[in-house]
Amino acid sequence: MSPVLSYKSTTGFPIRRRAPFSSASLFPVCPERSPNRRTAELAPFSGLGSIVPEITPSQGGSAFTFVPISLSGPRQPSSCGDPHCRQDFRKDAVFAVQDAVPGTARPAVCDTLRETTAPLVGIARLASISPAAPTRRKSDERPDYFILPVKSILNKCDSHRVPFDWTINPYRGCEFACKYCYARYTHEFMELDGVAFEKKIFVKKDAAALLTREIAAKYSFAKKGDGPPEHICIGTATDPYQPAEREYRVTRACLEELARHHGLSVSIITKSNLITRDIDVLQQIASRSRLYIDITVTTLRTRLARLVEPRAPRPDLRLAAIRTLRDASLSVGLSASPLLPGITDRENELESLAAAAKDAGALWIACGVLFLMPCSAKQFLPFLREKFPRLARQYESWYTHNAYAPEPYRQKIAARLTRIKSQLGLTFRPWDELKSSAQSPQLSLAL
Repeated sequence: MSPVLSYKSTTGFPIRRRAPFSSASLFPVCPERSPNRRTAELAPFSGLGSIVPEITPSQGGSAFTFVPISLSGPRQPSSCGDPHCRQDFRKDAVFAVQDAVPGTARPAVCDTLRETTAPLVGIARLASISPAAPTRRKSDERPDYFILPVKSILNKCDSHRVPFDWTINPYRGCEFACKYCYARYTHEFMELDGVAFEKKIFVKKDAAALLTREIAAKYSFAKKGDGPPEHICIGTATDPYQPAEREYRVTRACLEELARHHGLSVSIITKSNLITRDIDVLQQIASRSRLYIDITVTTLRTRLARLVEPRAPRPDLRLAAIRTLRDASLSVGLSASPLLPGITDRENELESLAAAAKDAGALWIACGVLFLMPCSAKQFLPFLREKFPRLARQYESWYTHNAYAPEPYRQKIAARLTRIKSQLGLTFRPWDELKSSAQSPQLSLAL
């Protein structure tokens, strides 16, 4: 059983709106390497004399126990010592990089943070006290995982731009590190810079138990009149099948809860072929409710995909996942969003992608032009200047003051997609029509 789901829920934290410009550090870095690596990496922040859990393997098995450790001083994450000095991800941190220590290979000692007394509130406070999640991953490239106590997992969406009523995001942050991902702004709510979105992954605690309660309290199986049931979309801000799901199985736990109900309307968006692991529970949901699955493939070019989506599975693996899911009689389509102007919109590229989706058994294809939030632009535009310098001026002209590409360009892509669908016999995505007023700017991991 997932360690996130195996111990007592603590959902009684008071939630308040975060104070603007709060600058308390979530991930302070230390002046020296901590002598105790295990206890130093456990929580992103705690004050003097705090009680934090130490995670240790249980005797004779793979389960984990949580042992309270009393610290006599401020937390000192060991990641800031040899051999590398990790970046502090606090969004208003002041980085004062000192000279390298003579005779060592280190380029610099750790960052110095600006002192502040501003309190953390709301989700930023919860993130600041989140303990490290146990992981068996040993790679130095892996992100840091934390267990995030939350009060809700089923979140209301009132936007008329998207065709769903509720969202479920089992994780906060995404390891796939897509350069264009608009959802980086969600880490700013926790007073973290957007780059931390792929480095600090928060695993939502007791998600299935919360979902049980919230479906009973919030969800409407049939709207007033004879309308369809409210639609739940899984994966609107982070990929529900990112590598963390292999260990923590929060998405699986949520799906098992949804499978208990009749008459739901559910869709899932992912870039990962890991979704095929859950075919059994997906079939249970499909037998009782409406279920739609979108597999995102933005390009067939493997090298390009690795460049813009560094840690996502290869395009051919995602197309194979479509075939596997269709063989299991599930409703699956392909999302080609976001289309990157000048990069993935070249002649016949969208046509080739649609043909590959059709060959894999996809029932529909959807595509939207890049939607670039300011937080994401801070990551994407420098990447573009380095890898695609000839496009930099055009992107800056389009996206510096607007998150959307110009309307004529978007209309051109929409008309092109309509023609491709007609030629290949692909349909519109069923859950796009659940709200007649829905107008989607982008579907990457989400709308």
